[in-house]
Amino acid sequence: MRCMVDRVKQGSDKTPGKGTPRSGTQGGGKSGDARRDRWRKHRIARRAEFVDAALEALEEHGPDLGMEHVAAAAGVTKPVLYRHFEDKADLYLALGDRGTEILFERLMPAINTELAPVPRIRMALDAFFTVLEEHPNLYRLLARRRFADRPLDGDVTDVVAEDKALIANAVTALLGDYLRMFNVDSGAAEPWAHGVVGMVHNTGEWWLAKRTMSRDAVVEYLTQIIWAAIDGLARQHGIRIDPDRPVDANKIVQFNRSDDTDVPTTDDAGEAR
Repeated sequence: MRCMVDRVKQGSDKTPGKGTPRSGTQGGGKSGDARRDRWRKHRIARRAEFVDAALEALEEHGPDLGMEHVAAAAGVTKPVLYRHFEDKADLYLALGDRGTEILFERLMPAINTELAPVPRIRMALDAFFTVLEEHPNLYRLLARRRFADRPLDGDVTDVVAEDKALIANAVTALLGDYLRMFNVDSGAAEPWAHGVVGMVHNTGEWWLAKRTMSRDAVVEYLTQIIWAAIDGLARQHGIRIDPDRPVDANKIVQFNRSDDTDVPTTDDAGEAR
């Protein structure tokens, strides 16, 4: 899986007049390099400002927002936007990157908090549902995979599916280490992790659509379901886990990057790898 920033089309970071040297840059001197670096940083910062504007426009117009809505929120014209985004799909990809950042800024600290099993599960679920509650239109936009400007291919990815896979991989690593610690077959970690993540994801979609209960209520129900599954499976192997007492070896998830893949690994709390 590619890292988050790799979702953004490389072409969107082009500078005007590529291939035509600017005055004072011939020969590739330090002055020209510094100027190009400043221009690149300016474009990155400007693009980030437009993504912030797009998030504001989403709040007002919902998942059907157009480039004209983003331009109005940013206080610029549409041609200015198209200097920084190739098309609407490119903007959606940038929004996907921002959504992933928002989610993982909340979720990873919650997953890695040094709490007893049930409070830890509850905190992780609350982090996920809080992001859904605060940014419902962003999730709806990305979940629809509305890339009408170009087909879903190697350049336009399914952001929600990527995030689900990344979270499932992280939970797999976490469960695997706990299973090995208790001398239980760790092969079950991967299907269990994907099953739990799929259940939470589907429940999140249902909750966004219906809102028949509070965030706290849905988080508590899911916490009870997940803990009941863990506790039941543990008891089958003669293992008793206190739901309200931290496990002796508190495992945490870390992300080690290998080539262009985000690889989650775990370690004991307090030990940096």
